[in-house]
Amino acid sequence: MTVVDLPPPLPVRDKATAVERAWGGVSPMLTRLAAERATGVLVREGGALHLDGGLVTYAESPLALGLDALLTAHGTVRGEVWREALSRADEHRGVARFLLSGGHLAEGALQLCHLAALYDAAYFALAPSSTPGRFRYGVGHRLGAVVPVPVAALERETLRRRDLLHRIWPDPRPDQAPLVRTRTAAAPRLTGRQQSLLDRIDGTRTAADLARELGRQAFHTLVDVRRLAAAGLIAPRPSPEPPSPPTGPGAGPGPGLGPGPGAGPAVPGAAPGAAPTAPGAPSAAYGVPGVVPPPPGTAGLPPPGLADPPPPDIAERLAHTTDPHITLLKRLRDALEAL
Repeated sequence: MTVVDLPPPLPVRDKATAVERAWGGVSPMLTRLAAERATGVLVREGGALHLDGGLVTYAESPLALGLDALLTAHGTVRGEVWREALSRADEHRGVARFLLSGGHLAEGALQLCHLAALYDAAYFALAPSSTPGRFRYGVGHRLGAVVPVPVAALERETLRRRDLLHRIWPDPRPDQAPLVRTRTAAAPRLTGRQQSLLDRIDGTRTAADLARELGRQAFHTLVDVRRLAAAGLIAPRPSPEPPSPPTGPGAGPGPGLGPGPGAGPAVPGAAPGAAPTAPGAPSAAYGVPGVVPPPPGTAGLPPPGLADPPPPDIAERLAHTTDPHITLLKRLRDALEAL
């Protein structure tokens, strides 16, 4: 007989730390419903949990494949058989009973697939959330009871999965963000599952997209994704940076864009897209070469070259320059003098 030495149990403090790190707390409502032996469906932000007598009979989440997808993705059950079972199911004879009685699926295979789908979806349905859950009493699932799971066992498995992902790669961003491939100097040898994931990463697919495309359990896909991230082969796609405001000569609204909210009336003779100056605010012309800003204490006076004739040296420069800013000033001066 082979004897395997088990590792010593973690101290209580380490256990509490691991649980706190892996999970932000379970649903108090779910614990209360289990104690009440309630029947119905608990709807949370990440998914839904179906209860019968306080036991979880099924779970579903938009991030995980349902039992129907797991059974039909690889030909375990034909799609038309599942649809027929779904149409004939009622509260007395669920989908599971129809599949078993018709010989479409062995009972052991159904139980394994059912538990895989339940734990997979419950992992996402029990994710920490700031949105309160809602419970509807007396609502049963059309699948029927296959292998009911106690709430405590479901929570323990969810905690174990959270801690497993954290130990593989502590950064949770690859779980939901679109993934991109990265370059690495020494790529490790990959398994067939990991290579098939890597081949499909193109900067648009998330881990849930990959699991759905390959017909795999979402949590097992997360395990492979985090291992690829730990190996430096993939990373979350960087968020696009907001465009910088245009600078330099001619910067302004693009074609077809009018002045922004609160824009004042256009100055006669001004170039299209030129922003008006608020009353009492310094003019943008003060930054133009050849135009000297007013001395301190005269901020409310009109800029030189607009209302009053400019000094002789500046007037000579205005007359002979080809700078577009100076040309604009000349047009503004001429327009004001024509009033």
